[in-house]
Amino acid sequence: MRCDTNETKEQEVQLRFYRREHDVALRAFELPEEQAQFTALPGEVLEASLNDENQYPVVILAGDMPVGFFVLHRGEVTVPFSDNPNAILLRAFSVDRAHQGRGYAKRGMQNAAAFVAKHLPGVEEIVLAVNERNLVAKRLYEASGFRDTGRKRQGPIGMQHILSLSLE
Repeated sequence: MRCDTNETKEQEVQLRFYRREHDVALRAFELPEEQAQFTALPGEVLEASLNDENQYPVVILAGDMPVGFFVLHRGEVTVPFSDNPNAILLRAFSVDRAHQGRGYAKRGMQNAAAFVAKHLPGVEEIVLAVNERNLVAKRLYEASGFRDTGRKRQGPIGMQHILSLSLE
């Protein structure tokens, strides 16, 4: 019986809430300079997210290896991004330089809706902001089901497109 390699790879990538056992790998993450300007490394946001009941750090795992990371953030922080009171903000998305180019970012984002629906009931929408100069990330999010809402906002280093993924 022939095994479909793509299907096997799909099963390898999972999303999990952060655990202390992920700490060393996450704090060792590196990004190419062109990506680092657009996002925060896990080590830069982890403690704040762990100390805020409205933030949920999420690890993208390939097998047992942390390869990616993002934070889901509930509450008033979503107001500039959505009129939906049941929205959640996805931020600080990154994939470690050593693991880039293997499809982990795309598979992680493709799994985000199911992960949120399973673990955070009541959330109806995932929103995010992506810098207008970060075309690679914008294409990744759109290929994963996010749609450009047409809204923009000023971010720390330029204009950002607001993207949304409906869970309804």
